This record gives sequence, structure tokens and C-alpha cells, in this order.
Amino acid sequence: MSILSRPLLGLIAAFLVFSPAVYADKTDKKRDKILEMRAEVLERLYEDRPETRLEIQNSVGYAVFSNLGVNIIFVSGGGGTGIAHNQITGEDTFMRMGSAGVGLGLGVKDFRAVFVFHDQKAFTDFVEKGWDFSGEADAAANSGDKGGEVSGATTLSKKVNVYQFNKAGLALQATLKGTKYWQDKKLNRAAD
Repeated sequence: MSILSRPLLGLIAAFLVFSPAVYADKTDKKRDKILEMRAEVLERLYEDRPETRLEIQNSVGYAVFSNLGVNIIFVSGGGGTGIAHNQITGEDTFMRMGSAGVGLGLGVKDFRAVFVFHDQKAFTDFVEKGWDFSGEADAAANSGDKGGEVSGATTLSKKVNVYQFNKAGLALQATLKGTKYWQDKKLNRAAD
């Protein structure tokens, strides 16, 4: 074995030993960031709408998402992360979301959403099968501390309420778009 191959073997061995630890640390940081986002969003929701605390406590589950969307003339897209919490089992499921669409608009919309599930099947379907929404029309304008930040609640059915917040962004849009929610397999695998 040549002298050069020993250092190379040492580097390869070090890479194999430390790579999983670095990857695990990065995954833990992502999970921690999502948990922190959930706490901040729920705190804000409870401040703005105190009645939601009891609504969430009495629900079968809830999900909290952070999304960044961009709308440029006729094309829009966005993506985000979130977490669904089963109130019955106490289990958390890390999730992702994405959207794409066409419509008239211009701007960036950074928002947070809280889904409150009043039906076990609706919650289970959301977590296990994901959801796909289409036909959204909204208008939001907010810059810094100006403007109302709470967009309010939307009732998808008697089974689910949705609360949406603008974090900081400016958007005026009327779009038809689909938003898909699904499990984040990497983050959930790391949680096991």
C-alpha cells in the first residue's frame, strides 16, 4: 500500500464515521425549527383569538404550517413545512406543503396557517393521505407593522377550521392554485 493511500483511507473512514452524525444534527435542527415555529404561531393565535385555545384543546388534532409563496404576474408557487399534532395519542407528524398555480398577481406572501380538526377521520386523512386544495382566491396586503395581519378563519367543513396569518409580505392576488400537503418522510424517520 502506498503512502498516499493511507491518508486517503483515513479520510474515507472519517467521512463514513462523521457523515451520519452531521446529517442527524442537520435533521434535528430542522425539526427543532418547525417545533419552534409551531409554538410561536400558536402563541400568536391565542393572543389574537383567545377562544381558539379551548377550540384546539377540544379538537382531535391540529396542524401548523409556515409557507412562503411568490406570485409573478400569471404564475405562482410556494412551499413550506409544518407539523400535525394528534391530541388523542400525543404524536407529532412532520409535514411539507407545496403550491403552484396560475392567475393575476404580483408579490410575496409569507404566511402561517393553523388547521383545527374536529373529526378523527378528517385528521387521519390529512396526515396519512395529504390534502390537495384548488380554487383559492385571496387578497392580502401587509408591510411590517402596517395593516391587519390576521386574515381570519375559514371553515373548510364542520370538521376543520383554518386560521391564516400574514407574517410579513405584500401580495395582491386572485389565483386558482392547488396546495398539496404530505408527510416529510425524512423528518419523521429521524423522529422515530
